[in-house]
Amino acid sequence: MHSNYLTEEFIAKIDKFNLRARLIVEGFIVGLHKSPYHGFSVEFSDHRQYNPGDSINRIDWKVYAKTNRYYIKRYEEETNLKAYIIVDHSNSMGYMSGKISKLEYAKALASALAYLMISQQDAVGLLSYTNKITNYIPPRSMRSYLNIIFKELFNLQAKDTTQTVDILHSLADRIKKRGLIILISDMIDDPDKILQGLQHFRHQKHEVILFHIQDKQELDFNFKNETEFVDSETGEKIVVSPWQIKNDYLTEYKNNITYLKTKCHEAFIEYNPISTETPFEQNLFQYLIKRSKLM
Repeated sequence: MHSNYLTEEFIAKIDKFNLRARLIVEGFIVGLHKSPYHGFSVEFSDHRQYNPGDSINRIDWKVYAKTNRYYIKRYEEETNLKAYIIVDHSNSMGYMSGKISKLEYAKALASALAYLMISQQDAVGLLSYTNKITNYIPPRSMRSYLNIIFKELFNLQAKDTTQTVDILHSLADRIKKRGLIILISDMIDDPDKILQGLQHFRHQKHEVILFHIQDKQELDFNFKNETEFVDSETGEKIVVSPWQIKNDYLTEYKNNITYLKTKCHEAFIEYNPISTETPFEQNLFQYLIKRSKLM
């Protein structure tokens, strides 16, 4: 999995670019872990280097005596955020008109995001789903945890129908602490119901990011000959002359994109449409650059 998606060259670019996971979540985590109970009723986690402005009451003087350096005690409540990457692997995600399916693209993107955030010592978990939850790995920040996430992503196959809204509500009920929710899906489901599920997270003060994975043919509808279209989730078939319905299709598709963008904006959900035609590392870098400019 690591060698398939995260090449050494790509990882070197990430490290050289120095954007890593902080650019995805910086701004959100400001103030997220501030608690009046630090050092009192929460479990000790680790140390971090003292920075100007930190309270001297939190300096670990025993560590200073051994190292002659100032370090601050950190507790479980103030360690970096928990992120949940949610990957749709229903049948429609298996579609491909080019070199890579929507699902393979989603797996590559999820792998890169997990690598970035764990490199930043943020805790990352994975949930995959079709019409039910197929895998749930709770967030951890250990680097060795990547192998578990990569293995589960690698084994995902496109299958079954989609039931996104139930999955989102189920996860939202399970998460008690605020965090970062990343949904990667082709959004071939009832958009209003999906938005209801994402708004559930927003009501609980999570930050929500949606990566809408789209194939080039879904965007352009450039079929040249009479074509049989098969609903990958219901099996329903229809034969049409694409040129006769292209304009209506593109109008409906663009209206749906506009609707998603508008509703996400109203709900403070970050909407990111992504085409599988663009190399995933290029999309990822563009996204990170965009996020960094918003900080």
